[in-house]
Amino acid sequence: MQPLDQILLILDIDETLLYAADRPLARKPDCRIGPYAVYLRPFLTDFLNQVSQHFRIAVWSSSSHDYVESVVNTIFPKWVIPEFIWSRERCITRFDPEWHEQYYIKDLKKVRRQGYNLERVLIVDDTPQKVERNYGNAIYVTPWFGDQNDNELQLLTKYLLQLRDKANLRCIEKRNWKNRGY
Repeated sequence: MQPLDQILLILDIDETLLYAADRPLARKPDCRIGPYAVYLRPFLTDFLNQVSQHFRIAVWSSSSHDYVESVVNTIFPKWVIPEFIWSRERCITRFDPEWHEQYYIKDLKKVRRQGYNLERVLIVDDTPQKVERNYGNAIYVTPWFGDQNDNELQLLTKYLLQLRDKANLRCIEKRNWKNRGY
């Protein structure tokens, strides 16, 4: 498959790839970014190494631009170069009347406007609300808060590798992806 035909895999950061906290957990952080103690999700480096061989990688977080850039520069292997690194400035702000708070949506129409075919785009996030307009492209992972016994990224790697040659990813049911025997 030609690189331009490769799936674009958009990754969220916080609680998807890592956990960052103002106060450290009971163990030493993997690194510090600004005021945050940062803990990398188990198998993160293996995950990035494997998926970068088969997918185009991008990052889209609802965090600030400076934070997102710092995270990518710190945790991504040098040979994994994202197609783009987007932050909250590329999100759409919405207000939740029930919770009386605003939240951010990652609308893939913005990705399509950059020339990407949404049939060949996946977005991995721990918060369904943030990708509510793109459920056909979304893979929801369990939010991660520092559990060292977590194996979500190993399971996700296996699942993604099963999808890499599919023509239209939007037609594939991705809910309960962990229970599909991959």
